[in-house]
Amino acid sequence: MNILETITERTRERIRQQEKQIPLTAMRRMAEAVLRDEDIEDGEKERAGKSDGERTGRKMPAFEKALRSPGMSFICEVKKASPSKGIIAAEFPYLDIAKDYEAAGASAVSCLTEPYWFMGSDGYLEEIAETVSIPVLRKDFTCNEYMIYQAKALGASAVLLICSVLDDSELKNFHRLSEELHMSALVEARDAVEISRAKEAGASIIGVNNRNLKDFSVDISHSAQLRELAGEDVVFVSESGIRGAEDIKPLYENGTDAVLIGEMLMRSPDRQETLKNLIRAGKKR
Repeated sequence: MNILETITERTRERIRQQEKQIPLTAMRRMAEAVLRDEDIEDGEKERAGKSDGERTGRKMPAFEKALRSPGMSFICEVKKASPSKGIIAAEFPYLDIAKDYEAAGASAVSCLTEPYWFMGSDGYLEEIAETVSIPVLRKDFTCNEYMIYQAKALGASAVLLICSVLDDSELKNFHRLSEELHMSALVEARDAVEISRAKEAGASIIGVNNRNLKDFSVDISHSAQLRELAGEDVVFVSESGIRGAEDIKPLYENGTDAVLIGEMLMRSPDRQETLKNLIRAGKKR
């Protein structure tokens, strides 16, 4: 097995163990309770004339709405470690990191919850979602519906669906379930075939990972080459491998709507200033 398959199989085992503690039916009820609370809050805002939701047609989830704002959007990652680089942040004040991102103008936060290779935690996600006002993506190797209900219960605004991990039926069903729970799904593709699968599943946000999770090679031009295939109606995200402002401009000019950045920001001695410089490079359209 390659590393992606290994991590996914370990994730399946992890979720099997978690489901013994909190069964699927209970997790579903927890997620639905969060959804009901959100619906009540939205109703109160509408009655007060303060709703920022869509009044007609599909209600756009907060994560997608944030990425559709003018200019380049930035999804900034809270990540302690990775399989390719090991420990990235020995000191890991995850709440301060998330608050730095928000203060500097991030559109959303990405939080790793995979505990073995990335040293993530569901607790990090839950606390970050309670602390910041911008949307939070649960970054994990989603492999069953339990994880989607769990993400909602933890406060996530979006989940990651990796085409290489899921078959067509799973991809479509998990995407639909995410929408039913008023969450976005960032559907990650690696090539033209997977972009086609993502679109067939109904993806409104497609990300292309510049890092090949099978061998960890990185090519920043990879997502740029695939941008056109996603279509103009889709929010297109370039993931990983961003080294500086010099990488932002060509992606922006190629029609990339958002970038997901992790290691570069995590290693920066001044996360806020580094992010502000990147945001300036993604000028307004």
